[in-house]
Amino acid sequence: MADRVYPSSKPNPQPPQAINGGGGPPSFPATKAQAYGATRPPYRPQPMKSRRRSRRGRCCTCCLWLTLILIALVLLAAIAGGIFYVLYRPRRPEFTVTSLRLAALNVTASNQLASRFDLSITARNPNKKLVYLYDPISVAISSGGVDVGDGSFPAFVQDTKSTTILKTTVSTSGESVDASAAADLKKKSKLPLEIDLDTKAGVKIGGLKTKKIGMKVHCEGFDAAVPKGKTAPSPSSPDATCKVKLRIKIWKWTF
Repeated sequence: MADRVYPSSKPNPQPPQAINGGGGPPSFPATKAQAYGATRPPYRPQPMKSRRRSRRGRCCTCCLWLTLILIALVLLAAIAGGIFYVLYRPRRPEFTVTSLRLAALNVTASNQLASRFDLSITARNPNKKLVYLYDPISVAISSGGVDVGDGSFPAFVQDTKSTTILKTTVSTSGESVDASAAADLKKKSKLPLEIDLDTKAGVKIGGLKTKKIGMKVHCEGFDAAVPKGKTAPSPSSPDATCKVKLRIKIWKWTF
């Protein structure tokens, strides 16, 4: 008995047909982002050079060069000073109070001071090759912080290995003083004194003259007898050695 084949009751679905006629996956229209960025290269942020770093580098370089120049100048000055010292052996001048007399001292009831001193100071130049050139020298005499006389010495030139005697009259008239200071001056028979000299001096070496620098001389440790009535005391010889200080000015600073 022959077998019969009956068709399936379920219809066979047809396979999907390709839209674009090919066998690949379906294509979709390009998006707006893809259309505009198709030819644009990928964005890569570039490192930005900082202006501050370049300026800072220039400042550091300038500071370094200035420092090197200053060091070189200091070294050259030190070498020149060493050579000068070895060749000439410079020494400071020496000042001594050799004679002092208080010729007059009067303090009025209204605390007005009048005084007169006869002063003699000896200046010595101990150098063998240096000549000192002095400007006029101002003189101030004080006692217990009170100014009791002012005067001056004229300018002079002091040769090598020489001694110069300076004489002057130091005085004041009508100077107002404090009441306590006036009372103290009236009752003293001797006045402890301090003498200050202020001037500028230069050095001459052969035909070369240096720039003048400030010089301050301070003398202390002696006194003068106060005159009684119209009789002036005889001059005293304190033979006091003074201290000499040089005032060197560099730009805005004084040493």
